[in-house]
Amino acid sequence: MSSALWAELKQLAQQPLSLRQQFAADPKRAEKFQVNACGIHLDFAKNLITDGIWQKLLELAKQSQIQSKTQQMLHGDKINNTEQRAVWHMALRADTKTPLVLDGVDLQPEIQACHAQMAELIGQLHQGSYKGYQGDAITDLIWIGIGGSLLGPQMACEALAPFNKSPVRIHFAGNIDGAVVSDVVKGLNPATTLVFVASKSFGTEETKQNALAVRQWFTDKGADKAAIAQHFWATSSNIKAAAEFGIVAEHILPMWDWVGGRYSLWSAIGFPVALQLGMEQFQQLLKGARDMDQHFINAPLEQNMPVILALLGVWYINAKGCQAQALLPYSHYLRFLPSYVQQLDMESNGKGVDLDGKPLTDATAPVIWGDAGTNGQHAYHQLLHQSALAVPSDFILPAKVSHELNDHHHRLAAHCFAQTQALMQGKTFDEAKAEVLASGASEAEAIALAPHKVSPGNKPSNTLLLPELSPYYLGALIALYEQKVFCQGVLWNINSFDQWGVELGKQLSTPIYQVLSDQQKNNFDASTEALIAKFKQLNLG
Repeated sequence: MSSALWAELKQLAQQPLSLRQQFAADPKRAEKFQVNACGIHLDFAKNLITDGIWQKLLELAKQSQIQSKTQQMLHGDKINNTEQRAVWHMALRADTKTPLVLDGVDLQPEIQACHAQMAELIGQLHQGSYKGYQGDAITDLIWIGIGGSLLGPQMACEALAPFNKSPVRIHFAGNIDGAVVSDVVKGLNPATTLVFVASKSFGTEETKQNALAVRQWFTDKGADKAAIAQHFWATSSNIKAAAEFGIVAEHILPMWDWVGGRYSLWSAIGFPVALQLGMEQFQQLLKGARDMDQHFINAPLEQNMPVILALLGVWYINAKGCQAQALLPYSHYLRFLPSYVQQLDMESNGKGVDLDGKPLTDATAPVIWGDAGTNGQHAYHQLLHQSALAVPSDFILPAKVSHELNDHHHRLAAHCFAQTQALMQGKTFDEAKAEVLASGASEAEAIALAPHKVSPGNKPSNTLLLPELSPYYLGALIALYEQKVFCQGVLWNINSFDQWGVELGKQLSTPIYQVLSDQQKNNFDASTEALIAKFKQLNLG
């Protein structure tokens, strides 16, 4: 971003700005800096912006041609230019009456056929009519995947746990750490367990090894090849590899090249969510995302929630020098959301070159972290309030809850709002001193203690209020962050839909594994050689 406008924004970022003074000077600030979309309310008044800065940020969005880039995505242009792929995850949640023509082929029949196959299997599992190899109904499902094939469904299943209507328990296995599979199968009966292997290539190491381990568990318990075929399903685009593994063709749900893994929750990757909710409620998840898509496509920039969040993020990363963002859901059920958005944001936009392969001069993507409130208040909020680091934060709160402890929820909401207020206004030395004096301390004691109680304030935050945490609003919330990430990719002129940086570590792990397992010898750097030798000594000792 080397435009004159961006240079001006960077200069403005150096000028002092007091949020306390901004609120005092403008009684309508909260009214001006808010927007609603799909029932979600965004308050972005507690950000380090003025009317003038905000107008310039909106002009930056216009110059970046976000709207025309959006149309390219919608038209099926291959905006994933390094892999020559269209980016069409929005098609998975489009209205069923809308033709979805890509490269001359209407994809709607394929998508609906996939949904029909999901619905049929879910109906059988809910009714207990899908039998295992010993004639028993299925009681458990093991979902094997990693990255986008696991983070999305796991997060959504946790978020929507109160809507669970399935008699089948769902277990997730992702990490190649053997403890994961060992713990998952513990206490399960293979005769009543269904297994889903989620891998587009059917070659991802973690997923393949975990699938092999679970298959061996079946074999060790006496299951033969026919039994394994009865119990194993997959979602993959590599039919041949799945078949070689032992999965029959009619047990393979499709995956498409035009859907990236971290955007695939809306596809058959969402099967665990659909199993838990039933297809009718899964369609509500899709509808929430679809409605947010329509808001993003049609709303003017100044009222466009994904654009607003994107501009604020770019402002903090590139103008204010912030390197991190906290995602703070004040909902126990949304505790996996920060992990999900970590991949969505950091894998999408953590890039070093632009669309033309030229090195970037500006940083892209923040370090995303966070946890459910109020747990985080007793862990890292100390840093948020008093550290010299500035960490812009998104607070997320559902207004209604599924449990009956409404007073608990009022207290939770009070903490949420108090945190944003405290981050914004802070506590001055004089306020801290007066507080200490009011407790009965002497003047000298107050002067000594007050500096330790000062909070600088002026720490920015957004607050997102959801009417409730339902399939519809979760779908809208996820799509909001998806579109925000896309907008930021446009602003930085990068490809948000490849992830080549992930490949290097995978490539280097193979020869190291071969040395660890004594399959061959190799030469590495001195540090890696020493670590391999020490590991082998400890592992075999």
